[in-house]
Amino acid sequence: MLKPGISCIVSNTMDAEWCTSVLKETIVLHGKPEMCNTDQGSQFTSHEFTQVLLDNNIKISMDGKGRALDNIYIERFRRSLKYEHV
Repeated sequence: MLKPGISCIVSNTMDAEWCTSVLKETIVLHGKPEMCNTDQGSQFTSHEFTQVLLDNNIKISMDGKGRALDNIYIERFRRSLKYEHV
């Protein structure tokens, strides 16, 4: 169960437009983080997504290519969510 004030947004595609809209909503709801860390997926390296980060003075941090183990916990969570609950 989610705590009050916390939302969950799910997408089948995770394209740049969707990721950017989630980023913008997160900034509105929770404020600007100091840094945003992602992998190097095309949605996160897109001009649309990175421009929102730059416009809000949010530092951009990306895991190295081929470094799946850098974010293994969230990748496992996403897999479990996708196959067990969606």
